[in-house]
Amino acid sequence: MSAVVTLLILFSTFAVIHTTHACRALYARLQELESSQWYLQEDYGRLLLEHSTWASHYRVEKVAEEELGMQAPGLAQLKVVPR
Repeated sequence: MSAVVTLLILFSTFAVIHTTHACRALYARLQELESSQWYLQEDYGRLLLEHSTWASHYRVEKVAEEELGMQAPGLAQLKVVPR
């Protein structure tokens, strides 16, 4: 009977060690993922800012005028299309 109890205690001890190790490994992985998430959110914020800069009405108008030679039509060139 004491041999069975000893084996159960050893099994329980190894189970606790294994569970503790797994918990620490998972916690370390969680910290890595949270760090990665922080960097990705930072990059996303920068990309949103860059997108809003490139897509601003002022910049689009400036590129259309300077690089493409476009200009807004005059009032005489505007036509109303009936429905």
